[in-house]
Formats: sequence, C-alpha cells, structure tokens
Amino acid sequence: MSKKTKPLFERSEWTFDLMSKAYDAIEEIAREELHLDTYPNQIEIISSEQMLDAYSAIGLPLMYKHWSFGKRFVQDEHSYRRGYSGLAYEIVINSSPCISYNMEDSSMAMQTLVMAHAAFGHNHFFKNNYLFQQWTDAEGILEYLSFARDYIAKCEERHGRERVEDILDAAHALMDQGVFRYRRPPKLSKEALHKKNKEREEYEEHTYNDLWRTVPINEEDDTEPSEDEIEKKKRRDTFKLPEENLLYFLEKNSPILSTWEREILRIVRNISQYFYPQKQTKVMNEGCATFVHYTIFNRLYDKGLITEGAMLEMLHSHTSVVFQPEFDDPRYNGINPYALGFNMMMDIKRMCMDPTDEDREWFPDIAGNGEWRDTLLDAWANYRDESFILQYLSPHLMRKMRLFSIHDDARKSALEVNAIHNNAGYRDVRNALADTYNLSLQEPDIQVVDVNMRGNRTLYLRHRIKNDVTLHEPYCDEVLKHLKVLWGYDIVLKGRDQQTDELLYSFTTKVKKEKEVHELA
Repeated sequence: MSKKTKPLFERSEWTFDLMSKAYDAIEEIAREELHLDTYPNQIEIISSEQMLDAYSAIGLPLMYKHWSFGKRFVQDEHSYRRGYSGLAYEIVINSSPCISYNMEDSSMAMQTLVMAHAAFGHNHFFKNNYLFQQWTDAEGILEYLSFARDYIAKCEERHGRERVEDILDAAHALMDQGVFRYRRPPKLSKEALHKKNKEREEYEEHTYNDLWRTVPINEEDDTEPSEDEIEKKKRRDTFKLPEENLLYFLEKNSPILSTWEREILRIVRNISQYFYPQKQTKVMNEGCATFVHYTIFNRLYDKGLITEGAMLEMLHSHTSVVFQPEFDDPRYNGINPYALGFNMMMDIKRMCMDPTDEDREWFPDIAGNGEWRDTLLDAWANYRDESFILQYLSPHLMRKMRLFSIHDDARKSALEVNAIHNNAGYRDVRNALADTYNLSLQEPDIQVVDVNMRGNRTLYLRHRIKNDVTLHEPYCDEVLKHLKVLWGYDIVLKGRDQQTDELLYSFTTKVKKEKEVHELA
C-alpha cells in the first residue's frame, strides 16, 4: 500500500461523507478504467424490515397492494428472524435514476463493495444490454408504477377489494404467459409503407425468372377449402392468431371484462414484460456486477484507498458469493449464477491477455487481442445467458469447474452421464448448460389458436410439448380456473407434441350455471 495515499476509511462504521468519497473513487475507476456507461445513481440506506418489504413487493420501489405481497413478507421475515436465511446486501432497480437499496447494518467496506456491484455493475448492464433496451423503459418505469399503484387503489374504492383481488389473482397466475417473447414489427407511416411495398415490387421484378411459369401445378394442392376451414381462417386473421401473450389477448378480446379490469391486465403484463429480460440474463447480470466489484476493489487496494482489513472483508464476501458447491454437497442447488458468470468473465479476460493454443483454436476472434475491456463490453451489450454460454464457455473453464452433463430419461431407472469435460464432450456439455438457460425450453409454450366469438365463445389453447415435458395436472387445473375468471366461457387446452403434432392430452373447463366441470381426456 502506498504510504503517500491515505485510505478512504479505516473504521467499519459508515457515514454519508465516507460513502460519498468512496463513491467518487469507485466512479473514477468505473468510467476511466472500465469504460462503464451508467444511468444516474440514487443510493438509499434502508433497514432490514424495509429490505424485507422490498423483497415482498418483487423488488420494486412503488407497488400496488395485494395479499400475496403480505404473505411473502411474513414468510421472509419468519425465516430471517429465526436465522434460516439472510438478507441481500442490496437491491437495485432498473430505472433512471438507477435506485440502489443498501442495508444500514453493513460496514463501510461492504457499503463500498455494494456500490461498486450495484450502482455501477448492474447499472451498466441495465443501460447497455440489448434486451433491456428493447423491452424496458428505464426513464418511465417509476412514473408507470406510481400510476399503477394509484389506479388499483381507486379501483378498490370504486368496485370493491374482492373483485379487484380476483382480477389480480387471475392475472398473476398468468404472468409468465403474459409477455411478448419476440419483437413485433414497428408501425410504419403511409409513406414508409408505400416505400417498403415499392422496394418489394422492385425486388420481385428484378429476381423474376420466366422458367417458373413452366413448372407443372400439383392438382392435389388446388382443392377448394371447406366452409369450416374458411371460417376458421377468418377468425385467425381477425384475432391475429396464434397469440402467445395470453394476458394481451384477454385484455383485448375478453367478452366479460370491464374497461377498468382490462387496464389491470395491462398493468400486470407490463410489469411482467419489465422483468422478462432479467429472467434471461441472471448469469450475465450477476456475473457483470461481480466482475465489476472485484476489479474495482482490487484497483482501490492498488491505489492505497482501502486498508488490508477492508480488502480481506471484501474478499471474504466475494468468495462467499462465487462459491460453487460440488454436485454431491448437501448445499448444492444447481449452478451458482454468480460463480458461472464471474468465472466466464475472468476467463474471457485471461483469453484476451494470455491465451493458450487451445484458446486460439476455439476463440480466434478474441484470443490474444489484448482488449479484454472492449470484449466484455461487447458481450454485456449483445448477449443473453443462453447465447453467452454458447459463445464464450471455454474448455479451460469446463475443466476448471469440472462440468459434466447428465441425461435423465424418465423411462429408465438410472441416470446417464452422457458428456464430461474432455475433447469428446466439450460441445455437448456447453450445449446442455446453455439449454438450462433457454426460456423456450423451461417455460411452457401455450398459445391461443382459435376462438368462436359468434358461437359458444369457447377459447382454444395449444400447448406445444417439447422434450416430452407436459404440464403438471393440479397446477394446470388451478391456472385454468383463473383463466376462466378472465374469459367467462368454456376453455379447451390441448397438448400436442412439437415434432409430430400428436395429441398427448386435453383439458376442458366448462361453465354451467356457475358450476365448474373439469374433465381430463
């Protein structure tokens, strides 16, 4: 440690003046050395009870009232008071300004680490990753949450708490199926639409080949569609089916919902959409924040701005965060996203600065380029967990973490280790790990495929079954009950194999004189 430089703090107690000085030192390293680009920061110090309250409201600073949040608060508080679980050192909000909640019980060393982790690591990732840029509005989220809280409170006063809770219960049950997973085409002006059509016509004229005129017509494909097929196609075109976002479809087309009830559905699906990028970037987001705080507190120590005692405290916390239990350890609960993300980002830095021949073979674009900062900034901006693992998980790290892949076939009595960290198994291990972060494989693909609004108003849903994973019958039955609250008429859910289109199961929920009949065929 340099004798000329005085440490920012030497005692464990924090003060706002000390935090301000530490923040300035962190910001200098983050911007000038790591080239981070962040939203303005708003750091708030809160108590343990306030942290529990933030947990219960899914980490948002403003939230409407719902019984499930109180239930979550009681559960977390009971677990915390009895010592069964601890509390996070921070919660960070994807907003502008970026709000960070720090625990008041933390020492000054931990406050410094948490500011580097949340106020700069998470903040940079929120602002620059393409998923957050496309799907979230950091500038407007706080204003929208304030509107949602006030609007639902007014609905409770005007229409009764029970009815509002029924709508919220049903909407919450469908939140995972209330997001747009693919970007919809932008709305074009008349001038832009005319230009696009003209470009299409010019392309078709340029690529036209008269030989296609001589190709014989298949008479079997020239049959007239039936009246039922024509009517079904009209319905699909009218309602723009299939539709993956169930809450959006119900908001626009439910025959029983009032205007205020549709607005509540819109609020819930907008909040669900806000969290959708976070579900796809857990490894990258936490890995980025952990890499940033690790780099920053090492640079603070190199500059003589923190003491050896503070450095040891930070390292103790850091190693606890990135600890990965072995598969046969009682504490094992899957791959630790902090450990995987941090280790991959440290490995990228190693490959950029000190590559091996193996690295040059697997990663010719980055091995030895010397630009680890730019490489990481590009990865943080342009990847999500699945693609990040497929692109950057190296054989070196697979060996270091001793990764292997297990195939679990429900039809067999034993598990099969089908790939290990060797030349024959590297790609299989990497693909298997990436699949565990692929939401299209983890969440059921349920879509609205048909609805007969002029007839009995039956709503038809289709579950595209992947890898023979069907819906859990009791949960499915309960979710259909909530769906019926929002639709009000018969609902048919059919599960079909994605590859063969074979019908594997069918649920029917009928409405008859306020009685429910649930049939499983």
